[in-house]
Amino acid sequence: MPFMFDQGRFVEETLPTVNVRNKGLNYGLGCIDGIRAFWNEEHRQLYVFRLADHIDRFYKSGKLLFLPIPYAVPEMIAIVRKLLVLNHVKQDVYIRPLCFHGADMLRPDIAGVNNRVAVFTSYLEYEPKPVLRACVSSWNRIGSNMIPPQAKPTAGYLNSALAVSQALADGYDEAIFLTKDGNVSEGATENIFVVQGDCVWTPPVADDILPGITRATVMEILWKEMGIKVKEQSLARAELYRADEVFFTGTAIGIKPVVEVDRRRVGTGEPGSITLAVQRMYEAVVRNDMPGYDHYCTPIYL
Repeated sequence: MPFMFDQGRFVEETLPTVNVRNKGLNYGLGCIDGIRAFWNEEHRQLYVFRLADHIDRFYKSGKLLFLPIPYAVPEMIAIVRKLLVLNHVKQDVYIRPLCFHGADMLRPDIAGVNNRVAVFTSYLEYEPKPVLRACVSSWNRIGSNMIPPQAKPTAGYLNSALAVSQALADGYDEAIFLTKDGNVSEGATENIFVVQGDCVWTPPVADDILPGITRATVMEILWKEMGIKVKEQSLARAELYRADEVFFTGTAIGIKPVVEVDRRRVGTGEPGSITLAVQRMYEAVVRNDMPGYDHYCTPIYL
């Protein structure tokens, strides 16, 4: 039975329980983050990718949402590392830190410091398709003055679930959100990049996106390795249809080409050269197989 961390203890996953009266459960008063660790068979080593950056974002999500994380950033980093060792992880794994309001009360306020932190590991439940067919969702992205998408609030994922469920029901693999003003925002759980010729664009933070860590890594790879400076600017829906390439980025999926949007073929209908180059280099970076990026990879087994 795998171990998890639950409010100061490492315990078997079956032991922790949450009261059905819990307001974090009832109202989505919580925040999460998603972290990946990658096994390198040649190195015989597990590397957590950008661990400090993910924990820092988790901490800032809590601050933004009035849900202060009751552990300092170095403590959370140490918790993640110990959990991976306890579970003897020697394959690619997903790590989920979670903080939610621990009170068992009906009033949906976030006041107080009764916050509960848990961390667990998970192996991906499905193998993502190598290429994706997407649709523009009829559901708009939650706005910055509603539930801030610049953090990772648990309540905000109902927005994503509605869009994904609609996309799957309509025969697509993924959904793309627009803002209330009609600008391209992001995928249901991913950032989006649009390629036209040798130019690459991605929506700005002001268009209701999460400033993703994978997104930032891709922008760094494009500039340092390919000399392409990504332009952060608002994109009209039509730009998705005119693009030569479209790809998603995210912790869970990595880099995924989008070959069709709203039943319109993207470019040739096959993954483009820039997408494939970024995908290949990103896979090397996260496994500490690419010089110049080793500071992003935290080894677990010393």
